Amino acid sequence: MSELSLIEAINLSLHRAMQIHPEMIVLGEDVGLNGGVFRATHGLQQTFGRQRVLDTPLAESLIAGISVGMATQGLRPVAEIQFMGFIYAALEHLISHAARMRNRTRGRLTCPMTLRVPHGGGIHAPEHHSESTEAMLTHIPGLKIVCPSSPRLAYQMMLAAIADPDPVIVLEPERLYRSQRQYCPDDGLTLPLERCLIRRLGQDISLISWGACVMDCLEAAARLSQEGIEAEVIDVATLKPLDRETLIASVSATGRALIVHEAARSGGLGAEIAAMLSEELFGELLGPITRLTGYDTIMPYARMEAQYLPSVEGIINQVHYLLD
Repeated sequence: MSELSLIEAINLSLHRAMQIHPEMIVLGEDVGLNGGVFRATHGLQQTFGRQRVLDTPLAESLIAGISVGMATQGLRPVAEIQFMGFIYAALEHLISHAARMRNRTRGRLTCPMTLRVPHGGGIHAPEHHSESTEAMLTHIPGLKIVCPSSPRLAYQMMLAAIADPDPVIVLEPERLYRSQRQYCPDDGLTLPLERCLIRRLGQDISLISWGACVMDCLEAAARLSQEGIEAEVIDVATLKPLDRETLIASVSATGRALIVHEAARSGGLGAEIAAMLSEELFGELLGPITRLTGYDTIMPYARMEAQYLPSVEGIINQVHYLLD
């Protein structure tokens, strides 16, 4: 098996899952004949047929609603919302039905649906194509939210999401789709959807992030190491349910934390993590829990995009500030 990009790893996992789960249906805009706008579903319709890989109208509400119906009646839908900025029309079905199905029916019905959503900026896309509104989704009881940051993680987490008996939203970082390659065997192994991942060990500060910003944190940590500063990098990976234990253990050991995400600052998931760490570790902290985030404004167009997104230099500067 050669090294794969993140989008190729997703494609590989979808092919594997279609073989494992004969009840699995793939649906979405352009996912069949064209193989998806990013080619994540390339070759699926040719391999598994039009009965299992369905091109839908441009109607996100329909995509989510029909997925709920399929999931409650014995199928295992894997739907695509082309970009996160288009997910809002689907929220009625996700919040009012998919997330509540197990509770509403006292366990009689479950909703094993997976919603794939390209997430975040960094690819010079137009409006509505670079959204990072994951905090809105993590507020909803009954939904699981995951965000892989490498090809291998994408493969393992996608298989786990598809096998889960409840609804899972997989946020796929657009900036990472083709920016890195990794050895990714098609071994069918999955990753539990309730753990943070320690991507780099360190004792001076904890860098906490998810999605594309994890790569920025890893690069910043490598450069900081040349200065004698050892940063631990925590990949949240599963945004909900949140692995509090791993986060608490890391920050308890380092005494400092910088949370990095590209979503807007106010009400972001970073604020929830910061509050949790402050409550649990108040007497052990060596400095304030700090955030480096996007701004409280709409993601700008391509020319200003780099000024909006957190940068490696910004992470390094913030770490220096916290350690001084």
